[in-house]
Amino acid sequence: MDKIEHKNVNVNGLSIHIAELGQGPLVLFIHGFPELWYSWRHQILFLAAHGYRAVAPDLRGYGDTTGAPVNDSSEFTCLHVVGDLVALLHAIAPDEEKVFVVGHDWGAMVAWYLCMFRPDKVKALVNMSVAFIPRNPLAKPVEMLRAYGGDDYYICRFQEPGDIEAELAQMGCKDFLKKMLAYRTPGPLFWPKGKGFGDSPDGPVVLPSWLTEEDVDYYASKFDKTGFTGGLNYYRAVNLHWELTAPWTGAKIKVPTKFVVGELDLTYYMRGVQDYIHKGGFKNDVPLLEDVVVVKDAAHFINQERPDEINKHIYDFIQRY
Repeated sequence: MDKIEHKNVNVNGLSIHIAELGQGPLVLFIHGFPELWYSWRHQILFLAAHGYRAVAPDLRGYGDTTGAPVNDSSEFTCLHVVGDLVALLHAIAPDEEKVFVVGHDWGAMVAWYLCMFRPDKVKALVNMSVAFIPRNPLAKPVEMLRAYGGDDYYICRFQEPGDIEAELAQMGCKDFLKKMLAYRTPGPLFWPKGKGFGDSPDGPVVLPSWLTEEDVDYYASKFDKTGFTGGLNYYRAVNLHWELTAPWTGAKIKVPTKFVVGELDLTYYMRGVQDYIHKGGFKNDVPLLEDVVVVKDAAHFINQERPDEINKHIYDFIQRY
């Protein structure tokens, strides 16, 4: 990891921290929750060694990126985050008209909207875990999720500012990160108030082979400083994002795309998702979708759990373009 270079770039009133390595066509990696640039550590090293410039920012509200108003969730819609990334690309790669984009979890959501709003900036997309979600003009997302999973569904629990932060403070930053990163139960994630989440909320976590204590220590060192509110704001802004994206109702993603999801990923078990992915809906909304890969026995944090496979999927796909 010592080879990876770090710097901050001032755009949109933020100081965006990026990790980068390599020379060649730019590959932009977009992380999710509760993650950082660090979740792409394996991909950065691999792509840099294979002729690409790998760049992974800490998104607004995360890590060493500063300047975001974390007490105002209205500043965390995908419009804001896409704006950050477009400005970042103009600053660090002014001569590259288009770049490759790789997203995971919330980073996948941001990547879908980057491709929707600015397809002129993207050569090809590899997205993981979260399939494209077409806008439903009849219902706000949080209300739909509450109807699906009830008040204890984790995204619903994340809505009240300060509520889940208080529980995380009691749980402890490092313990939460261990439980979340090691989570691999397919199906909805429930977080009953005061009871934590997972199969044994109070039990010790045995780290999987792909996640070391040093990895967790790095994440914890950053979230101990920033807290989790910045990342939680993405969930708290989904209804506002829904309102602001009304002009794009029915819009399609017109960028060459590959989608990868773990067989045990909780997102793969949301109501209707598997039918949407495999029975034509996904291809209708993403007409340049070229491949869907379901990785056997892999869970949500697939780019860290199966780095060699994911590296190959990314490399093989972007090489075509």
